[in-house]
Amino acid sequence: MRLALNLGYLAAWNEPAGHLALAQEADRLGFSCVWVAEAYGSDAPSMLAWFAGQTERIELGSAVFQIPARTPAMAAMTAATIDKLSGGRFRLGLGVSGPQVSEGWHGVRFGKPLQRTREYIDIVNLALTRKTVAYDGQHYQLPLPDGPGKALKLTLHPTRDHVPVYLAAVGPKNLELAGEVADGWLAIFFSPEYATESLKPIEAGRAKIGKTMEGFEVCAGVPVVIGDDPQMCAELVRQYAALYVGGMGSREQNFYNALATRMGYGDAAREVQDLYLAKKHREAAAAIPFEFIDRTSLLGPVERVAERLKAYKEAGVTELATLIFGDHEYGTQTLRQLKQAYDMAGLSA
Repeated sequence: MRLALNLGYLAAWNEPAGHLALAQEADRLGFSCVWVAEAYGSDAPSMLAWFAGQTERIELGSAVFQIPARTPAMAAMTAATIDKLSGGRFRLGLGVSGPQVSEGWHGVRFGKPLQRTREYIDIVNLALTRKTVAYDGQHYQLPLPDGPGKALKLTLHPTRDHVPVYLAAVGPKNLELAGEVADGWLAIFFSPEYATESLKPIEAGRAKIGKTMEGFEVCAGVPVVIGDDPQMCAELVRQYAALYVGGMGSREQNFYNALATRMGYGDAAREVQDLYLAKKHREAAAAIPFEFIDRTSLLGPVERVAERLKAYKEAGVTELATLIFGDHEYGTQTLRQLKQAYDMAGLSA
């Protein structure tokens, strides 16, 4: 199991220079990848291209490029460009986003997200392998029929023959799709105790194409707070967890709330959502059970984190994409302590 870093996206409380410093520190420490997100603020490709010119070995991943934000051909162009700029270090993480962002920000209907994702990845792979892109799907038709368009081929040669595609997935059907059409899964709120249930749909998707989990990447995004008291460490994660469980999507459609419910936290998930949607954000954060945070994070002293790292490896995680809190100085310290725990767990051999 490798260590990676998930920087999220730029916000009011962080600075580009701080993100770059953390990416460079992760590179120096031998982390495998730095992942960057986008929502409706900073975009992922700009940050990744900037990192590409100022890092040496670390791979660069989008977690995620939003599918409704750009055409599949544009995603392929961007992937090929960053892969070229970085000397073959790019990983393409994709996600369908949610109905509020898709329809409210990008103006793209959210209906039938699974079929749209399948077609999107089909076209991206066609383009990145430099095949002529002609596609007749439910959501995408290339070229458009009865018009002047012609089937085209990507003119830029990516550094590698295959740019790996990861899919951010939460629900069982999307997890199965990830196993079927992607090279890896970008997981959120991954708990080793719930790993069997999480991985079953992916295994089913792999079986559909005659493959096992061999070679398939399970990349879990996991918050990390190192300190003497796990309960106190969890306080830094509460707002993050409450945002997703309570505030992402709507009352009728929140994938993360549904995930927490499947994991056995249904009563708490409903309470958190009720409070968050009533704009009682502090109360919502306080209502997140410590056990939920503890099972989906790395909390406490270095020795405790080392034991927990072993559990993630045994659960089938191939890459741990750590999320850290605080400014870049605190983050740098956390990265170094995490590497110490990783070595202590015997995972660097």
